Amino acid sequence: MTTNEPLQYTETEVRSYLPTGWALAGNPGGDWDAKKKVWKATVLDNVDFDWPVKVTADEMSKHGRLEALRLAMDRVFRERLG
Repeated sequence: MTTNEPLQYTETEVRSYLPTGWALAGNPGGDWDAKKKVWKATVLDNVDFDWPVKVTADEMSKHGRLEALRLAMDRVFRERLG
């Protein structure tokens, strides 16, 4: 996959990185913004606060597709914990 191709994840891939008790909101596979070259999804934590998850094309190129998703989920989880 190159940075010119749309970055996509399946619902199963996204769910596999969600912490226990968290859920997906909106489009479970997320959305690709071709102009900004960023994939976005919204997750709900275990108390129903929504959190944006973002993976840029640069992160995908640097870390690989699934590792970039894991790092993005980890970032959101750490932000939630404060």
